[in-house]
Amino acid sequence: VQLQASGGGLVQPGGSLRLSCAASGSSLSRAAMAWYRQAAGKQRELVAVISFGGDTQYGNSVKGRFTISRVNAKNTIYLQMNNLKSEDTAVYYCHDLALGIWGQGTQVTVSS
Repeated sequence: VQLQASGGGLVQPGGSLRLSCAASGSSLSRAAMAWYRQAAGKQRELVAVISFGGDTQYGNSVKGRFTISRVNAKNTIYLQMNNLKSEDTAVYYCHDLALGIWGQGTQVTVSS
């Protein structure tokens, strides 16, 4: 299975983006999926996790602004990001927690 992330780009502070992560070659793992991010010069950090059944958890810095979701029938997970801040600038990666597979990353830049 391969994970393909998309949807990143340049957005102004306060704006929104929606990231997608599609699985190819197989169905999404029947386990938790996650979004991580890595800013330049910093360690990769957990952004959000979603179980197969839809239970979610979020990093403290994104609670109330980001929403993770998944459509198992489409083999896709999403990350809706609202009220973006400059500190959200990073490469965002999707991750299959059971299989240990990472997507290729998509760049999100928040700047005026």
